[in-house]
Amino acid sequence: MLKLVAAYDTIIKTAAFGVIKMKVYADNFFKVYDPSEKEKWYINDHTIIRGDDGWHLFGITHEEPAKPLEETLCAHAVSNDILSSPFQKKEPVFCAQRELGELVVWAPHVIGHDGLFYMFYCAGSLSGHNNYRIHLATSTDLYNWEKHAENPLLTDGFDARDPMVLRVGDKWVMYYTCNSTPDGGNHCVACVESDDLAHWKNKKTVFTSSLCGTFAGPCESPFVEKVGDTYFLFIGPLGGYGKAYCDTAVYASKDPYSFSEDALVGRIPSHASEVLKIDGKYYITHCGWGQGGVYLAELHFEL
Repeated sequence: MLKLVAAYDTIIKTAAFGVIKMKVYADNFFKVYDPSEKEKWYINDHTIIRGDDGWHLFGITHEEPAKPLEETLCAHAVSNDILSSPFQKKEPVFCAQRELGELVVWAPHVIGHDGLFYMFYCAGSLSGHNNYRIHLATSTDLYNWEKHAENPLLTDGFDARDPMVLRVGDKWVMYYTCNSTPDGGNHCVACVESDDLAHWKNKKTVFTSSLCGTFAGPCESPFVEKVGDTYFLFIGPLGGYGKAYCDTAVYASKDPYSFSEDALVGRIPSHASEVLKIDGKYYITHCGWGQGGVYLAELHFEL
């Protein structure tokens, strides 16, 4: 059981809000999936979606200890009832294909639209970290996936990855982590827009961290959830890796294209978090290297 970090009030002082008090926090986490068999395995960045036969989980996976550049399989597990029945391990749905320019399979994110499931994932790059690629695969049943003929959808750096897609108005918006320049600089969350989920343009930087560097930073695993008229950006680890490995920051904004470090409204003891809505309630996930699987906790928004 993960220990809950105490919730707290944050006074937001931004042009978008004026002065508003709000709070985002989670209850205690409970385990919903352990990928280990004879050996210990981990799930890192992941996605959960409901299908006709229950809930499906896809994610980064590898045998412990962590070896990020060897994470070439897309894990798959299924649960009939995510709140009462643990996920059951299935065969990986696909692996990285070097002939397609894929180095890894990182951070899948799945949405459903018009009878088709779309999985966005980071495929890495064989030519270096400053032009990492985000690819697309599609499926009609969540078991059989076909990689899109026009991959890559997006190329950016440093290590542009962790895609998440949200409908905003009449556009699809893909959020992802990157840096202020392809060679490094400030850690950022950027986004691009699409009309058809396959062709993306109009890059915008929606969040810029005060921290600089390459590789792992505080803007990983961006997830945006709209509650009422407010958008919430979940990223982490807050302050970077080390002791803060399991520390997701939550930022609030009225504008889905603009978030600020000044608008921190919560911090949750979790890593690579996704937000789910089940039977009218919100939940948040937790996972990662050395964490023993995937966990779930009820999530609360006090607006």
